[in-house]
Amino acid sequence: MISEAGLSFNLIQTERQNHARELVQGLSLSEWDGIVTVSGDGLLYEVLNGLLERPDWEEAVKTPVGILPCGSGNALAGAVNQHGGFEPALGIDLLLNCSLLLCRGGGCPLDLLSVTLASGSRCFSFLSVAWGFVSDVDIQSERFRALGSARFTLGTVLGLATLHTYCGRLSYLPATVEPVSPTPAHGLPRAKSELTLVPAPVPPMAHSPLHRSVSDLPLPLPLPQPALTSPGSPEPLPILSLNGGGPELAVDWGGAGDVPLSPDPLLPSPPGSPKAAVLAPITEGSPEMPASSGLLPPTPDGDPVAISTGGPPDHLLPPLGTPLPPGWVTLEGDFVLILAISPSHLGADLVAAPHARFDDGLVHLCWVRGGISRAALLRLFLAMERGSHFSLGCPQLGYAAARAFRLEPLTPRGVLTVDGEQVEYGPLQAQVHPGLGTLITGPPGCPGRKP
Repeated sequence: MISEAGLSFNLIQTERQNHARELVQGLSLSEWDGIVTVSGDGLLYEVLNGLLERPDWEEAVKTPVGILPCGSGNALAGAVNQHGGFEPALGIDLLLNCSLLLCRGGGCPLDLLSVTLASGSRCFSFLSVAWGFVSDVDIQSERFRALGSARFTLGTVLGLATLHTYCGRLSYLPATVEPVSPTPAHGLPRAKSELTLVPAPVPPMAHSPLHRSVSDLPLPLPLPQPALTSPGSPEPLPILSLNGGGPELAVDWGGAGDVPLSPDPLLPSPPGSPKAAVLAPITEGSPEMPASSGLLPPTPDGDPVAISTGGPPDHLLPPLGTPLPPGWVTLEGDFVLILAISPSHLGADLVAAPHARFDDGLVHLCWVRGGISRAALLRLFLAMERGSHFSLGCPQLGYAAARAFRLEPLTPRGVLTVDGEQVEYGPLQAQVHPGLGTLITGPPGCPGRKP
């Protein structure tokens, strides 16, 4: 489809953790119209943070980015699919829909969330920050990655069997205009059978088609240098990878059928979970990186922590550990999960914030308090596939639209994730930077329109 649309590209297969991050730091971005990952959500996380680590990050982050879904979660692709007017899709159908939208061209601003971790390091999120059931399921299901999206189904069943609550504090700066009640989008998008739509004419490209793999490029590939380009830098990019993994969801309230949950203040980190404080897919033998590389010193397990060193200042946030300014709302107690999400989808088939847009300037906060039964939580999962979980009247389910938030776990141990990747456990805070990035979405669709 891409070839027939007349799009020229360079194809690189990533080979290790943070490879994409390094590549985009050394690119001459003026030679390219955009960067597309063929992956799950994890690789796009690397690309965006790599762009924001460049000395020219203010221009670099404007580079349009896109995604062709080949992961297990594919949350952003699910949101792109909905934006394009298609019915919900999984697997090859979702990939075909997103490929068609890519060929048609067009994009929109993309809000990014800057997340400051307990150590003071900062990273940028395009998807979600999660604590509790969502992050537990996402990380514990890593061992079932070979199952594809079914890993989350299995992980959810196991998570429900060992469900925990966590004591914590959530504070947020409410949005000026906050939706009173989130409601699902009206109508259903178009079916996959409408792929017969003819792509819009493609403008002439300035460079000749390149259909190359990484083996065709000068080796070894250059590591990022202080300058933006160096002699012999390859012409890359769009990146090919089969890593990924968007988190998948659970939320809501008490009902008949089983015993409400009780707090578990000493929940250990799940056995076999990825090493703490890792922001990108784990590989063996990661070399020790100097401080100037944009990585923190290695953790006790030996893996470096990838952080972002650039990006705009967080003018809404005081330093972690200091009091919050007036106007913030604080919730404290026992939670089953807390989720901060930017786009509408938490997975290709999980619509966590059905009213969210890529550029609404909001972070959508969802939480489920302790006391919910397992049966009720499962009902919320099922309703989330249609984006109707807010209409179930669950008393434990809460929602707020915010510009910034602070999450302070009071339970000694647990799992925190940013865009599905495990990060260091402890207090964190984040703020929305409206329209900081640019997302390739294709033209917006009209739900229910005919080909």
